[in-house]
Amino acid sequence: MNPSPAPRFAFGPRNYRLMWIGLAVLAAGFITMMFGDKDNYGEDFVGITLGPILLFVGFCIEFAAIMVRDKSIAATTNVSVSAPGLTASNTTPTPTPAPTPAAPAYKRL
Repeated sequence: MNPSPAPRFAFGPRNYRLMWIGLAVLAAGFITMMFGDKDNYGEDFVGITLGPILLFVGFCIEFAAIMVRDKSIAATTNVSVSAPGLTASNTTPTPTPAPTPAAPAYKRL
């Protein structure tokens, strides 16, 4: 009986750290847009320019957190699978003949 392999997660610790940083930057962007200068009702540099810039940076960090490959995950994916009876001499696949086309199931008039 083979022991079941340990579950592999899609993200590693580095990915989760980047996700938390991205969420913090996103929250800062939304808060900046919401609580701008009270005299101008958010229509100043902080509310119109800095907030959207923080949101863009936060979404870029989230995208990077999803796309970056963690080294601890990458080290475990290099697993070679071997089947019984396979050796170096018989690992090349044999070509299979192309299937012949079947006759049509309908009659032509």
